[in-house]
Amino acid sequence: MSVSTKGEAWVEVDVEALVDNARTVAKIAGTRLLPVVKANAYGVGAVLVSKALEQLDPWGYGVATIEEGAELRAAGITRPILVFMPARAQLFDAYDRHELTPALGDAGSILEWTTRAERPFHIEIDTGMGRAGVRWDEVDELGAAVDTPSLEGCYTHFHSAERQDGSAERQLERFLGAVERLPRRPALLHVANSAAALRGKQFALDLVRPGIFLYGGSPADDLPQPRPVVSVRARVLSVRRMRTGETASYDTSWTAQRDTVIATLRCGYADGLGRTVAKGGATVLLRGQRCPIVGLVQMDMALVETGTLEVQVGDTATIVGADAKQHITLKEIADWSGKVQHEFLTGLGARLPRVPV
Repeated sequence: MSVSTKGEAWVEVDVEALVDNARTVAKIAGTRLLPVVKANAYGVGAVLVSKALEQLDPWGYGVATIEEGAELRAAGITRPILVFMPARAQLFDAYDRHELTPALGDAGSILEWTTRAERPFHIEIDTGMGRAGVRWDEVDELGAAVDTPSLEGCYTHFHSAERQDGSAERQLERFLGAVERLPRRPALLHVANSAAALRGKQFALDLVRPGIFLYGGSPADDLPQPRPVVSVRARVLSVRRMRTGETASYDTSWTAQRDTVIATLRCGYADGLGRTVAKGGATVLLRGQRCPIVGLVQMDMALVETGTLEVQVGDTATIVGADAKQHITLKEIADWSGKVQHEFLTGLGARLPRVPV
């Protein structure tokens, strides 16, 4: 693999796998997609992801903030963009300016939005997440405010759809009961994240909102598995011999148990590699072999014990992804880091270029 144009550390994005994962969700759910591209598409690159998914004719895209929506508009995305963060009336001008669709959850903000212009909005219904939106048992309080053609959609968030514990079914029942009490049914109902969408058509409704599955993350072991999308690579900056008993990294956090060799990688905790990941048993791939990360990861670099493996400065280490017949999965690196897969992806540093492959 040529790395001359990729710098010292980078993230590779398998665009074909990304699109294929989205196609898998759409096929299982049997309805249109509302891909979730918030947090820079879980760290993968929101503009890159959104443009790649255009070929699947999604209904639109979901983001968390006005700024994220504005970035997509500046990149030429014209489909609807739903901002999931509860909208405040003080920011309505920005929603108008970028033609973004707000999520509203109280009669006052709904009335203020609809008196400005006949632009669509969605209602968030809280069915158990307990963080935002109108409670499922209090939708009657919205009254005549929601009796408007501007009400385009209603949605809720499942808190545990990856589990088969009946909670998603209970939340769905609450949601549908709340919708029935509205003065009118909006055109779009959507509740399903990746896990719920992959469980079949029960949760599909009018749209599904895949997130982690698109980016190669597995929502649950008993669900269809995605194709890997993200690889994280870093170059070897130096190779040095260490004698038995010598120490390395901050706080002398590693001691050589034998005469060995250490390779320094250009990837640190500022790039998303957890400072204490070595304690979780983390390895990287060098020349197709697993080598352990040792000591505390530093801000810009990490140390790897290579032993008798012949390694040179400029070699490419794989932190996530495949090398020869070996593969370090997103779940592995997240587990080693003590994180969920979403958290690891969104923590990948901005200074790592995202390279489509």
